[in-house]
Amino acid sequence: MNVTASTKTPRPDGDGRGYMTEERRLIRDTAREFTMNEVLPVANRLDPEQGQIPMELRQKMADMGYFGIRIPEEFGGLGLGAFEYCLVAEQLARGWMSVASIMARGQAGWLRLGGSLSPRNAERMQRAARGEFLQAAALSEPGTGSDLASISCRAVRDGDHWVITGSKYWCTFADGADYITVFARTAPPPSADKRYLGISAFLIEKPRGQLPENCEGHPIPKIGYFGWNTYELSFQGTRVSADSLIGEEGKAFYLMTYGLETARAHTAARSIGLAQGALEDAIAYAKERKQFGMPISEFQAIRFKIATMATKIQAARQLLYFVCNEIDQGRRCDTEASMVKYFASEMAEEVTSEAIQIHGGAGYTKLYAVERYWRDARLTKIFEGTSEIQQRIISDNLLGKSATDRRMIEQAFDHLA
Repeated sequence: MNVTASTKTPRPDGDGRGYMTEERRLIRDTAREFTMNEVLPVANRLDPEQGQIPMELRQKMADMGYFGIRIPEEFGGLGLGAFEYCLVAEQLARGWMSVASIMARGQAGWLRLGGSLSPRNAERMQRAARGEFLQAAALSEPGTGSDLASISCRAVRDGDHWVITGSKYWCTFADGADYITVFARTAPPPSADKRYLGISAFLIEKPRGQLPENCEGHPIPKIGYFGWNTYELSFQGTRVSADSLIGEEGKAFYLMTYGLETARAHTAARSIGLAQGALEDAIAYAKERKQFGMPISEFQAIRFKIATMATKIQAARQLLYFVCNEIDQGRRCDTEASMVKYFASEMAEEVTSEAIQIHGGAGYTKLYAVERYWRDARLTKIFEGTSEIQQRIISDNLLGKSATDRRMIEQAFDHLA
């Protein structure tokens, strides 16, 4: 994938074509071909048996440059923007959402955003671009999901090391990753309105297929998002060197929030990819399935369902293009990023559900991929901030924080104290 970003600022025409330079069309179409030839057959074979994403497929992704889309060229990446990143993510999710997600485990993550440009970190970024240094993120905890400022996992300084103790939940790829980024509290919050201070991030390297030393974990049984394991972790005095700290001590919450716009755009792209896959499968099935002597695609009820599905997908895609363009132009778009994450994920569940309806009883079997799209689409409304969190962000930005929200913050702080 030897393509560089266009230096021209695309004009956002109403149909979206103003965003799509020739380079971007090439990136999209290449990712589409890769997905249909390499990803989809693997997903159709392994997802029903809850198999793992094969190393062979991961290597092919690395050869395409997909793990280094956002890493600067000087470190071996493609040096592209959120737009190109999401174009590829949408296509990969059309095949298997887990593959579109593992792509994000490259990109050098918080290391790129908060790490120093030391020779060691430069080498790590080069490995990440090659798909050889992939990340798992340990943020959520058994009692802490959306309210990440309330994490209780602790890290205590002990000479030249930090000692990490506490539990983490929803850590996908904890076993297969090359390192885990752990967010832990290194100091108590100074006040109720500054609960986000005192949280630090640590890079814990480990062998693939293992957990860090003094860390126990168990896979969480899931209804979807197969291809890799999601863990509950218990850090029991895991020691890491002092230079494992990413960014400034006590200010890791800024790292969490800094990349949220792109992360939410990425989730929207995955949602759109799932919906697109379901739509295409529904159209193909409707043309083949005959009832009352004709294909069901001839029935108005089915035709209207497909028309509505396609319209919702296109609306989400155009909003995504706008958000990605704003991100790449360096303009703040936290409200719009929440909007596209919210709208696209809600849309994906609706569209994939309708695709099952079009398939009838066949859609409720594992013989067709629409049930996979449906299961995975349901998750997009939860991770990277639930739909309710997105609605709260949007409404807060439009109306200001409510008095109820302020009281909730004060009560949470009292509980921590």
